[in-house]
Amino acid sequence: MENQQTAAVLSTKDWVLTLLISFIPLVGIIMLFVWAFGSTENPNKSNWAKAILIWYAIGFVFFIFLWVTVIGALVASRGSY
Repeated sequence: MENQQTAAVLSTKDWVLTLLISFIPLVGIIMLFVWAFGSTENPNKSNWAKAILIWYAIGFVFFIFLWVTVIGALVASRGSY
């Protein structure tokens, strides 16, 4: 017999509320961590929050890379005068 995990289906209202909360600056980030790593959370919401946090991390790394590149280009162009 397979060990299958079952979870309650989240309603449209649940998802609308979840998205609304996640859009609030600072509160949304904190709630993503709570939903992602909280032990009482629905596994579907937990996996969604983990995926969003991964995308935020990718975006942050891309932003830092872009920022360093632009600042480096500006510093290099000032030295060529």
